[in-house]
Amino acid sequence: MKEIAAKEVQEALAQGETLKLIDVREVDEVQGGHIPGVIHIPLGLLEFRMYELNKNETYIMVCRSGARSGRATQFLESQGFDVTNMVGGMLAWEGEVR
Repeated sequence: MKEIAAKEVQEALAQGETLKLIDVREVDEVQGGHIPGVIHIPLGLLEFRMYELNKNETYIMVCRSGARSGRATQFLESQGFDVTNMVGGMLAWEGEVR
């Protein structure tokens, strides 16, 4: 499984890179603060909503600590998607939150 540090994601966004971030936390967690521009798909719905995603795109998975996003990364990888897990999740995030 590919992994990326929260700091690396932050730096890429600060440099103007366009990243496809998928937040797999629950609705109340995302409402409490999320990275601007994320796609929100709760982990429990990922299997049913993965058809909204493009297998030609690269996605970075995000959750609170990195565990749920790790499971999401493994699942999407098994379905043929190019995905990377953001290690440490939102607990490690020091960038902008909305």
